[in-house]
Amino acid sequence: MTTATSTMPSHDATTERYRYRKDHAVNWWLTAVIAVFSLTILVPLYFTVITALKTPADAGSFSLPTSWQWHNFIDAANKVNYPKAALNSAIITVLAVALTLLTNTFVAYAVARNMDKIFFRLLYYFFIAAMFVPFPVVMLPLAKEMGSWHLDNQVGLVLLYVVLGLGTNLFIATGFIRSIPISLEEAARIDGASTWRIFWKIIFPLMGPINATIAILTALWAWNDFLMPLIVLTDQTNQTIPLAQYVFSSQFATNYPMAFSSYLMAMAPILIVYIFAQKWIVGGVMRGAVK
Repeated sequence: MTTATSTMPSHDATTERYRYRKDHAVNWWLTAVIAVFSLTILVPLYFTVITALKTPADAGSFSLPTSWQWHNFIDAANKVNYPKAALNSAIITVLAVALTLLTNTFVAYAVARNMDKIFFRLLYYFFIAAMFVPFPVVMLPLAKEMGSWHLDNQVGLVLLYVVLGLGTNLFIATGFIRSIPISLEEAARIDGASTWRIFWKIIFPLMGPINATIAILTALWAWNDFLMPLIVLTDQTNQTIPLAQYVFSSQFATNYPMAFSSYLMAMAPILIVYIFAQKWIVGGVMRGAVK
């Protein structure tokens, strides 16, 4: 007598299948919210691109250009002296990123390893509190101070980016450094390594994700910033791309295709950097926020 094999699915298989469907269910409300917020970025970007390729007579509608005016980009580059402005922005951005990595990370290391001391703890909270001070409050005193010290130039602007970004960078880096086992430093000290050598040979290389995050955030800030260069820089030959855009819009506001072409050229370099480096921004912030 043979026993028929049951073809009914087992209870465990049914439960597992139910869990799989539940885990992979689509949250339509969340999807709709994400779609709406995406449109708030994609629609203006679409309008900017198609307007940059139109004639002034066709600008203002969402329809595709009847004739593609690629020369708008060349005309805009000539009007705002794009190569010179881009070079100024690149110099300021690169110097700000390099000095920020060299100084802010070392300050974060000193604070993270001495949080049990009252001075370093107060220093930490002081810089964190500075993050909540609106820049317009200190804008005019900073401009007057930079002028009196003869730092109303690119050097002074770089120093301001390094100092004013310390609070955010300290907040990001301190949590990550405290998660690094101190036993690594103790072993290095036994071998005779100094604090300076321990930081550059052990701690700094381990801070790769955080360093990438700090570098990218500083680069985005320095490249796109408008207000600080406006109040600090006094020499027109040192103007950055945002300042060049400001002068361009005030002089040629009626030629929207040329203006939008200039905006796209200013946005393109840093947007490309962000697209390729966004995973380090998210990952680095999460590593620094969670000890």
